Amino acid sequence: MASPPYDVVYDAEVRAEIAANPNTFLRVTRPEGEFPESEKPSDEQVFERGRQNLGQFIADGVLAPDSEPAVYVYQLTSGDRSQTGVVACCSLDDYDMGVIKKHEKVRPDKVADRTNHMLATGAHTGLIFLTFRKTDTIGDLIAEAQKGGPLYDFVADGVRQRVWRSPDTAGWTAAFRKVPTIYIADGHHRAESASRAREARRAANPNHTGREAYNYVMAGMFPAEELNILPYNRVVKDLNGLGREDFFEGVRDSFILVDSIEDRPQNPGEMSMYFEGEWFKLRFRLDLGRNASVIETLDVSLLQNYLLTPILGIGDPRTDDRIAFVGGARGTAELKRMVDEGEARVAFSMYPTTMDQLLAVSDMGEIMPPKSTWFEPKLRDGLFVHQI
Repeated sequence: MASPPYDVVYDAEVRAEIAANPNTFLRVTRPEGEFPESEKPSDEQVFERGRQNLGQFIADGVLAPDSEPAVYVYQLTSGDRSQTGVVACCSLDDYDMGVIKKHEKVRPDKVADRTNHMLATGAHTGLIFLTFRKTDTIGDLIAEAQKGGPLYDFVADGVRQRVWRSPDTAGWTAAFRKVPTIYIADGHHRAESASRAREARRAANPNHTGREAYNYVMAGMFPAEELNILPYNRVVKDLNGLGREDFFEGVRDSFILVDSIEDRPQNPGEMSMYFEGEWFKLRFRLDLGRNASVIETLDVSLLQNYLLTPILGIGDPRTDDRIAFVGGARGTAELKRMVDEGEARVAFSMYPTTMDQLLAVSDMGEIMPPKSTWFEPKLRDGLFVHQI
């Protein structure tokens, strides 16, 4: 039943999975994939179908409500790497007040979509991916929970997924009370949508107390030391009216441009560009000086501020439909395919943002450029549902 997060699968992949597996949780998170391609259902019809499917899964026993409160330990293992975290509900007051820190802006259309989905289904159907600086106490609690048999243990998309149930909620609460800050690693839109859904539920409840389920949001919290960030690559549909030589001349204003056989940059300040069937290495050539902020030195910022905006005319990558983002898990082969098949004119393979950079930006209360980080492996949808 467990499926990838709703926002990392293409429409065609959703349809194929739903056709192959009637129990896939994509029927709840992406129910538009059930409608015929020739049909254009309204948003209300899509959300209603998701609500119906969630209810049917519960009625059929595919999803079983837990009989008592619990915290869950969630481990994902890919190859020789593992990350082991904690699944629980977090206070939306903490999110609204900045105790749970963010590092990205959100798109209003995506927030509206997930808010309406939450309100229609009456549930949080996917985990917000949070990170924190690990403590010995939390490490001990995780190890203790893993001594029993796992609730789930299976492999999906090459990643082993294991979950243990821990009914000692008081111990976990006391341990996390000593963690001063938790950071959003991935799931800014889910977090903001949960906050908006809470506002709607509160406005409709004259007896609101602040302890209702809708005041809390389901999250997976993982130690920062264990996380793996992949690059979040970019493709651009056109050259903003420029020919090849004018484009190259503009690039050379800020970057050293050389032919290359490398499709992945090896160092910060470098990026690989795929254009007209060839790979090129771009090395940033300017000195930003000692006073440059962490954000200014991010590779995604260098690309945005010195190439995408001044040369290709992409001012706001959150809203400009001439740019698209390709998660690192799909690899550089996807960049090459998109350019070779005409879906894009040029592609940029990026050096990954580091965890230290993410935490530093969040601690400063600053905002990174959109799509700065791609965390892998992804947390599955469908293993946990929080009804609000």
